[in-house]
Amino acid sequence: MRLKPLIFALAASIALPVLAQNQLTVVNFGGANGAAQKKAYFEPFEKSGAGKIVQVEYNGEQAKIKAMVEAKKISWDVVEVESPDLNRGCDEGLFEKLDWSKVGSKADFQPAAVHECGVGVFIWSTVLAYNGDKLKTAPTTWADFWDTTKFPGKRGMRKGARYNLEFALMADGVKTADVYKVLGTKDGAERAFKKLTELKPSIQFWEAGAQPPQFLVAGDVVMTTAYNGRIDAAQREGKNLKISWTGGIYDLDYWVMPKGTPNKDLAVKFIAMASTPDAQAEYARNISYGPTNNKALAKLDPKVLALLPTSPANSKDALQFNISFWADQGEALEKRFAAWAAQ
Repeated sequence: MRLKPLIFALAASIALPVLAQNQLTVVNFGGANGAAQKKAYFEPFEKSGAGKIVQVEYNGEQAKIKAMVEAKKISWDVVEVESPDLNRGCDEGLFEKLDWSKVGSKADFQPAAVHECGVGVFIWSTVLAYNGDKLKTAPTTWADFWDTTKFPGKRGMRKGARYNLEFALMADGVKTADVYKVLGTKDGAERAFKKLTELKPSIQFWEAGAQPPQFLVAGDVVMTTAYNGRIDAAQREGKNLKISWTGGIYDLDYWVMPKGTPNKDLAVKFIAMASTPDAQAEYARNISYGPTNNKALAKLDPKVLALLPTSPANSKDALQFNISFWADQGEALEKRFAAWAAQ
């Protein structure tokens, strides 16, 4: 009769590694986006019995993924990355290739969401935001953003070349459709930096997505570039912050799996669940970022749809962030911007 304790001991020793394997580390940018992912993706995944999610926040440091992959010590299973990092990481072999047959039908997704190394999580936009309590006349264009006579006060801008150079050209009269064509020339880049220099005395730089709404509420800036989801989160907290969608730059974030993750099967299962129409619709109800699975749109009411970057009214004069342009010219432009900002 001494067999039973032995069976229980064996069962326990087998169960422990299984439990460890059913734990998935998912990395995102935190904030309002992290909270929305928890509600729409993490909690349902755990309730389904598929596994436990450990949520980790980061600031997009690709170097951390690179170090893990090179050392063959992978502690992150699924990571949210911005589009330039998706392409660069895929080219460098940092991410697992994706078996789309396990994720869903490619035809259901926005074309930009389909990639060999990743799946689009959501569509977001960098927009012009202001405080409705402090500005009675609404700025409607990037030319207004640059007009410090009509709208005196500081401007918040992300510390980097991306987005700012595009906005500078739009402020200088370049049509949305022509921005990258112009920026791709030597004269166009010169024009963008010249326009930025005009505004330089009024710029207050931000580096984290949480800062623009804080700047607006505190009255540190009169208007700012911002991620639309961060403004949405502040609005949900009762702040009278507003968005001008004209000339917003939209882009996608993606799920990737670091190369060599021991939890690949579970990671794919999570990505597939987070890419379903129901999960994506729930995410969009919690933060105003657009679904990448088109079938999610039919599950959203008009009030929610109207706040998304992908709604017809909000996207009619939007610019899609050009990944290949920034992959080709980004390094040189970022170096130039850093030198310009330091002057």
